[in-house]
Amino acid sequence: MPVRLDVLADPAGVALVTLDRPEKSNALDLAMLRELAGTWRTLASREDVRCVVLTGAGERAFCAGMDMTSTIPVSQRLARGERVEEADFEALRSVQTALLAGFDLGKPLVVAVNGHARAGGCDLLLAAEIRLAVPHATFALEEVALGLYPTGNATVLLPRQVGWVHAFELLLGAQPIDAARAERIGLVNRVVSPERLLPECLAVAGAIARNAPLAVRETRRGVRELLALPLPEAYRRQEEIGGALRRTADAREGARAFAERRRPVWRGE
Repeated sequence: MPVRLDVLADPAGVALVTLDRPEKSNALDLAMLRELAGTWRTLASREDVRCVVLTGAGERAFCAGMDMTSTIPVSQRLARGERVEEADFEALRSVQTALLAGFDLGKPLVVAVNGHARAGGCDLLLAAEIRLAVPHATFALEEVALGLYPTGNATVLLPRQVGWVHAFELLLGAQPIDAARAERIGLVNRVVSPERLLPECLAVAGAIARNAPLAVRETRRGVRELLALPLPEAYRRQEEIGGALRRTADAREGARAFAERRRPVWRGE
């Protein structure tokens, strides 16, 4: 299977998704697009999964983006009004969901960038809340060099996540940057050695999964929602979200556990 999903017992509440096509730099062909979109839908519906880690198989590439040899011919046949296989049509319909562009996973995503992240690989990266990378990873958005518009997450999310000048250098220059530069501009949290990449990402995900599930969910949602609001409205909405959480059973349990110097037992209520 080109996409592997493992729901882990340790750390509990964490799922590991692996793009498993290393011989093709984990490029997204039609089968991967269908499977990845289905994987995200599955994880979004699973209450036992509180955080997700995404990585690529192998040591060379995280994800090289779309597999043009697979997707372009089908796209062209469809554009000409020709008949395409139902599975291929479903794959093309799944692109945005597969890239988490406009599809809300509903839970934090940690990305372990084990190698090069190009085009669609960068789109997946931009959808994540937390990102760690190996020293040899590179990052590029190369669409304009191919006469294309970046229609995943790049033009929507990148200028909201890094400085204006850095975003435009990546979008218009279409040149790769290395992991050290990505860390400096805030595209990734930190650079770690290859042998520490997955353990550190799982440790981060485990820490998230151990926190109060309602608080994690609402904090993630609140940050995303408040970004688009004017400041007075953002502060008002922040208090609405916070006030609702303070009335939950988990908030009361958190206060009791703190006073009793024990780990809280979350019920998600």
